[in-house]
Amino acid sequence: MFTGIVEETGTVGSFTPEAGAWRLRIGARTSLEDVALGDSIAVNGCCLTVAAFDTEGFTFDVLEETRRLTNFAALSAGGAVNLERSLRFDGKVGGHFVSGHIDGLGLIEEFAARGKDYFLKVRAPAGSGRYLIHKGSIAIDGISLTVAEVSGDVFAVWLIPHTLAATNLRTKRVGDGVNLEFDLLGKYVEKLMATRTP
Repeated sequence: MFTGIVEETGTVGSFTPEAGAWRLRIGARTSLEDVALGDSIAVNGCCLTVAAFDTEGFTFDVLEETRRLTNFAALSAGGAVNLERSLRFDGKVGGHFVSGHIDGLGLIEEFAARGKDYFLKVRAPAGSGRYLIHKGSIAIDGISLTVAEVSGDVFAVWLIPHTLAATNLRTKRVGDGVNLEFDLLGKYVEKLMATRTP
């Protein structure tokens, strides 16, 4: 479980196919503190398990399905990724509860400065607009954000300069894919309502 508050941006060292899985190497600093084998780290919002680490970064095994369903397919050496360690029981919840299980890939349709802030519009996968609520929460590449506008499967958020400086969104452009995780509460409510008997 995560909160969507990015701790740092790591740097992709390599992402290569191996015999059993894809092998992802990420350089990091803050996220390495107190790390242990088997720990969960959110990488662009996707929960991955630490398979190896050293003083310079982590190594993860990535399933082909994970690569296919996320923006990992576009990762290359030198790229920036958002990192967050899993929530501790004595930690702060500054964003919202994020599971690290990506619901789908969004496509950036608009990304522009408006005054001192930035406006980001994303097209979510077809049919997923039912999970988008004005003033509700969404995780974009693992970043907890507030939905400002909704029109069908398209939504928008506003970003303050700090969010751009502290995350990989500063590297994104129109047409780029972003990992989306919709609010857990909405998905649970939908499931419960669907199984209700009259």
